[in-house]
Amino acid sequence: MNVARFIARRYFKSKKSRNVINLITMISVVGITISTAALVILLSAFNGIEQMVIKLYSDFDPSVSIRSAQAKTFNQGFIDIEKIRAVEGVQNTSRAIEEVIILKHEDKWVHAQMVGVDTNFLTMSKMRAHIVDGIPALLINNEPQAIFGAYLLDKLGGYIPMSDHIREQITFNVPLREGKLRPGKNPLNVRVVSVSSRMNFNREVNAEKAVIPYQLASDLLEYGDDITALYVDVNDNYNLNSVKKEIQSVVGNDFEVKTNFEKNELIFKTSQSERLIVYFILVFIFILASFNLIASIAMLYVEKKPDIRTLFGLGADKRTIFNIFFFEALMIVGRGVILGLLIGYLVVFAQIYFGFVSMPSAPGEYFPMLATWEDAIMIISSVTILGLIVSYFPTKVLLRKHK
Repeated sequence: MNVARFIARRYFKSKKSRNVINLITMISVVGITISTAALVILLSAFNGIEQMVIKLYSDFDPSVSIRSAQAKTFNQGFIDIEKIRAVEGVQNTSRAIEEVIILKHEDKWVHAQMVGVDTNFLTMSKMRAHIVDGIPALLINNEPQAIFGAYLLDKLGGYIPMSDHIREQITFNVPLREGKLRPGKNPLNVRVVSVSSRMNFNREVNAEKAVIPYQLASDLLEYGDDITALYVDVNDNYNLNSVKKEIQSVVGNDFEVKTNFEKNELIFKTSQSERLIVYFILVFIFILASFNLIASIAMLYVEKKPDIRTLFGLGADKRTIFNIFFFEALMIVGRGVILGLLIGYLVVFAQIYFGFVSMPSAPGEYFPMLATWEDAIMIISSVTILGLIVSYFPTKVLLRKHK
C-alpha cells in the first residue's frame, strides 16, 4: 500500500510539460474547493438565519402556551397553575387574554390585537432587550400602561415623548363579551391608556400587538376569571418537547398544549426545507466538479500505459496499479476538500467576528452566521464519501478495460 502511494506521488505525477493534464487536475481541485467552501458558508448562513428567526419569534411567543381545546376562553380555575409551575424545567407562567380591538389616536383608527398579561411576562419575553424607546413597564405609579409594537404606534401617529412625565394617550375600544348592537347602547368598553414604550420583535408583533396589564384586559372584556391562554416559560437547558408532554399530562386532553415552534411551524419547516434543498444542490455541484477528476485520471492513465506495462512486466498485479491511480485521485480530492474547508470556515469566522456583510434591510446589523460541529461532521462525511466514490469507480472501470 505504501509503495503504491509512493509511486503515485513520485512516478506518476504529471510533469510541467504536460500542461493539459495539469490544467484539468487544477480545475478539478478548484471545483472541489469551491463546492466544499460553498457548503460550509451556505449551511452556516442558514444556521445563522434560523437562529435569528428563532430569536425573533421565540422571545415574544412563550415557550409553551396552554389553550382550551373546545372554546376561545376557559376559567383559570380549571387548571392547576401551581402544579404546572412545579413541572421540572418550568421557570415562570403568565395568564393571558388576547382579543382583537380598535385603537384610536386623534383622527386615526387602527385595529390591533390586545394582549393582557401578568407583569412577569416582561421577563419571560426579554422585553427590555426589544424596547425601541420608552420604559418597559405595564404599571407606572400603579397606573396601567401599554407597550405597543413599533409599527402599530407609527400607524396611529403616536410617539414616545422624551420626557418621562409626558405620555402618549391611546383610546382602546374593546368589544364586550355580551355586547349587542342596540340604540343608545355601546357594545364597546372604551378606555384611554398611556403608552409606556415601543417594542421591536418581528413584523407580526410590531404591526399588530399592544401589551397591557392582565387586570386591565380582564376589566375591559369583563372576563372575570376567564383567560385566553396560560403562557409557560421553559428553561433553555431542558428539552422543550419533554416539558410539553409533562404539562399535557397535568392539564389533560381538554386543553391544547403547543410549543412556540409548533405555533410557528410553517416558518421553521420552510427554513429547514430550504436548508436541505441547498445542501443537495451543493452536493450535486460537488459531483459535477468531480467529473474533471475523472477526466484527469483517464488522461493520466492513457499517458502512463507504457509505464503500466513495464510495472506488469516487473511483477505488479492489477491491485497495485489500482492503488496507484486510486491514491492519486484521493490526493486530488483531498487537496480540494481541505482547501475548501479552510476557505469556508475562514469566511464564516471572519463574518462572525468582523461582520463584512451587512443585512440589506437592517443598517448596522451584520448577516448572521453560525458554525456547528454537527454541520462540520456532516460536510466532512459527505465530501469524504463522495470523494471515495468518484476516486474508486472511474479507476476500477479504467483498469477493467486494461489488456
